[in-house]
This record gives sequence, C-alpha cells and structure tokens, in this order.
Amino acid sequence: MPLIKTNGIQLHYEERGSGISPDETPLLLIMGITAPGSVWNVHLADWQYYFRCIIGDNRGVGLSDKPSGPYSSEQMADDYAGLLDAIQVEKVRVVGCSMGSTIAQQLAIRHPDKVQSLVLMCPWARCDNYAKSLFQHIMNCKARFRPEEFSLYIQLLIFSKSTWDNSEKYEELGIGRKQDSVNPFPQPLHGLEGQAAACINHNALADLGKIEKPTLVIGGRQDIFTPVWMAQEVANGIPESELFLYENLGHAFHFENTADFNPRVRNWLLDN
Repeated sequence: MPLIKTNGIQLHYEERGSGISPDETPLLLIMGITAPGSVWNVHLADWQYYFRCIIGDNRGVGLSDKPSGPYSSEQMADDYAGLLDAIQVEKVRVVGCSMGSTIAQQLAIRHPDKVQSLVLMCPWARCDNYAKSLFQHIMNCKARFRPEEFSLYIQLLIFSKSTWDNSEKYEELGIGRKQDSVNPFPQPLHGLEGQAAACINHNALADLGKIEKPTLVIGGRQDIFTPVWMAQEVANGIPESELFLYENLGHAFHFENTADFNPRVRNWLLDN
C-alpha cells in the first residue's frame, strides 16, 4: 500500500482499475470525516471497471499521517494536489463525500487545472451554528464513548428511518458496530478533532462561482447531518451545476440505495 510525501505528511493511497480506455481521465475519491478510503469499496465494486480509481486516506485517519490539528479543507485539498503531482496525474474527475466534498470544492477552486468534473455528495459551502455545534458534539462523543457507542451515534446521524425500519439493514448496522469495536486502525481523537476543525471552518460560499467544471450535487432529503439547504446552497453557487436529491434517504444515501447510486454516478461521470 503506497505512501506518498505530500504537503508535509505521508498520505496513504491505493489504485483500483485501469479505465475503459487508456486516455480515460482517472477518478479521485475523497471520503468524509472519520472514514478511511476503504469505505469506498461498495462503490469501487462498480466504478473500478470504468475508471482508474485513486483512493486516499485523508490526513488524520486510516494509514495516512495524523498530525495534531487543526486541519483545513484548503490544506487537505493541497494534500491531494501533491498526491496527483507525485503520481504524475494531470487531471481527475473527483467524487467527494461529506467532508470530502468540501475538500473537492477547494481542489477545484485552488487547483482548477487538475479537475475535470465534480460529484459533491451531501456537501456544504459553510456551516451554520447548528452544524458547528454538531461537529463539536461529534468530538465530545469520540472523547467519551466506547468505539461501538461512537459508531452507533454516527449511524444515527447518517442513516434514515427507512434503513432503521428494514430488518435486514438494521442487522447490518449492528454488524458494522461490532466491526468498529475491533478496528485495528482506529482514528485517534486528535485526528478527528483536526478533521472536525476543517469541517467547521470550511467556507467556500464566495468562491463557488469560480468552479467552472461540470458538477453534480447529490444528497438525501432526509439528511439530518447536512440538511438539504446545504446541498441546495452549493448547487446554487456553482454555475450550471445539477442537483439530485433522493427521497426518504439520509446522509448515507449512497449506502442506502447503492443499486441506484453506483450506476447513476458512473454514467454521469462517463458523460463528464
């Protein structure tokens, strides 16, 4: 598993797939707060057959360095710009999930020549006081909860009622909590605190108009973590962006309806 020196840290990344043609623009995948790049696996099961996929562990999690924070979305975008330079990739399509969407925004703003198109999942351009307090509460919970308790709290934030009411999916949530309780590479508190600071302080609202790339903004109407107004604000700020919202799904819409999400995003990316 490669480590690349970029922007003062060792960033862990991996690659999957080779694309459907040699000149196909690679796909960079950027995950959200607390999550390593391996969380993309359910989507890579599809996308790796169409794209050369580049998957990183954000600073503060997984096998990447976890320096003391605070971090910023600008800094983390520069991490990925350095990664692309190191592996000699000139331009990428980008899919960013939650915190990853804020990093993707900054990558497009700060390094526009490196970005061909963007998919921004459950994004925000700025935090209101509720969101800032929610990220603070996540830090408080991480400091006090056992791993399986913290996992439950995150599940309550990101999965919709439709998932909790489904007996099979409800059982899968329990399995996920057990797996989190024995994670061999748990995120340290200071890593989450650094990432949370990046989430809280991200404010790209005034710069969204500079993003002149094909952009798909996608979310769930029942998202209580990053509510619909946040996705709408991002979509309204990026010229000619597209907005798609899943009915009855939450922040984890991409897990709740993977059967629709994977081909929907794949086909959009192939056209953009």
